[in-house]
Amino acid sequence: MGKRAFLVKLLQDIRASYWFLPSVLVIAGLILAGMTDWVDRNVDLLPFNLPDTFIDTQADGARSTLAVIAQSIIGVTGVMFSMTIVAVSFASGNFGPRLIGNFMRDRGNQWSLGILIATFVYAIVVLRSVQDGFDGGVDQFVPQYSLLVAIGLTLICVFTMIYFVHHVPETINVSRISADLGYRLECQIRDMIDDQGEDDDKDGWPQDDPVCSISAGTSGYIQTCNFNQLKELAAENGWHVEMRVAIGDFVTTATEVFVIWAKDDVTDDQVQNLIECFAVGSGRTENQNPGFVAQQLVEMVARALSPGINDPYTAMDCINRLTAVLTVASVYKGGLSPRQSTRLRYPQLDFPGLFAVTFPLCRQYVRPDDITRQHALRVLRQLKDVAKPRHQSVIMDEIDALSQD
Repeated sequence: MGKRAFLVKLLQDIRASYWFLPSVLVIAGLILAGMTDWVDRNVDLLPFNLPDTFIDTQADGARSTLAVIAQSIIGVTGVMFSMTIVAVSFASGNFGPRLIGNFMRDRGNQWSLGILIATFVYAIVVLRSVQDGFDGGVDQFVPQYSLLVAIGLTLICVFTMIYFVHHVPETINVSRISADLGYRLECQIRDMIDDQGEDDDKDGWPQDDPVCSISAGTSGYIQTCNFNQLKELAAENGWHVEMRVAIGDFVTTATEVFVIWAKDDVTDDQVQNLIECFAVGSGRTENQNPGFVAQQLVEMVARALSPGINDPYTAMDCINRLTAVLTVASVYKGGLSPRQSTRLRYPQLDFPGLFAVTFPLCRQYVRPDDITRQHALRVLRQLKDVAKPRHQSVIMDEIDALSQD
């Protein structure tokens, strides 16, 4: 895994992390504390003055107020963290462990935690600057403006807590989970279709043996690949490059990732440039891998129809989401169809490939449940009616398979 791919992977991991946004808000709280402290020490530079009733707090009162704010906020933060853990545990146990990332990426949870922790840090820093005057020569200093900002942040925290208590039950609502998965999958499919471009495979592909193959060098899942960079490298060096693994595939140290057709030998530096185009990680991610999102919906169907849960209506809702995605993959701007490139070939998702990771994987769970099976047959027939003619055969095969007793 090279530096470029590592940076892309790092950005993806940060986006999916639970810690990044709260950490940024904590830093913002520290900066805000420094700014308001400067304002309190340079009040004469302000173009306005607040009424005396707003800035007449004594040192003892300011210290007590800030201490109460800090203690209360950190206590509430602990409760919020506990609620998040409970929600994540419940969702992973009932809907599948691969859904944990959806809760960790949830911006509502991240903002809520970050606002409370940032307010706690702000109150602690401001509390340190409160000074009592005494005979030793230290003047009394009460950061009046900082105290007003702390009270304002506390009010924001109150509303944040109200929002969070409302938000957590929503995040574990099964309909909300399936709707979010379906929406994200639809967006990925639309983006893939928009980026397909034109078929530029006019020169054909070499028929002789490749001169070089590049292995993964490590084990894990292919998480991302910079295909534009691969095309540039192939064009600059006159190569034909074939990527033999797909995004989301598991590779070992000996797995061939690239094979290259070239007129001259490929140097070590050029090999390193190719390695820098992809990144390997410990698990599959949604980036460039819509099949992974589809399989999360399939997992929800499997769990909903398990004997311990037996919830056919949740399964039907997930099937509806899969049908909506497949409709987009078939009819949006001509449908999902791979485009061949003159210099680069790699596994590309098409409609049959997307369909293969949806309904066929649900079949063994759907067929024994008559309610869900009849619903699946109904939506598949509706999908066949609107799908492109070239896509109807795979749909008919699934209808025939589900119709068998």
